[in-house]
Amino acid sequence: MAFWEEKTLQQMTADEWEALCDGCGKCCLHKLEYEESGEIAYTNVACQYLDNQSCRCQHYEKRFEKVPDCVDLQPGNIATFKWLPESCAYRLLSEGKPLYDWHPLVSGNKDSVHLAGKSVKDRFLSERFVHPEGLEEHIVNWIM
Repeated sequence: MAFWEEKTLQQMTADEWEALCDGCGKCCLHKLEYEESGEIAYTNVACQYLDNQSCRCQHYEKRFEKVPDCVDLQPGNIATFKWLPESCAYRLLSEGKPLYDWHPLVSGNKDSVHLAGKSVKDRFLSERFVHPEGLEEHIVNWIM
């Protein structure tokens, strides 16, 4: 049995926790929350440090220095992150659901998330090229 099937998120080691990230890059997209409904809208605008090929942070170890409001996902606070996409391993496991077949831990291929079309690879703009007040113009519906 795989570690994610026999352990809770809180029981996982730091390496196991990090391995859950499929590298989709969706968490690095800017999101808008509508106050009245609480609905989350994803944009195709990403943090300037998101690498387009790997869909991973170019400065992961120093991300909180470079982006002070970068969100720190931890086992103890995962339930508060309702904005995580439905396909996110952290969200799936916290809801008692299995990982998708295209998740790299299941497929054994680190690129399977991209091959399955489940990542933001080649689908986003850097925040450097979008004015913060223009984010609504970049809302997308392809996030799951």
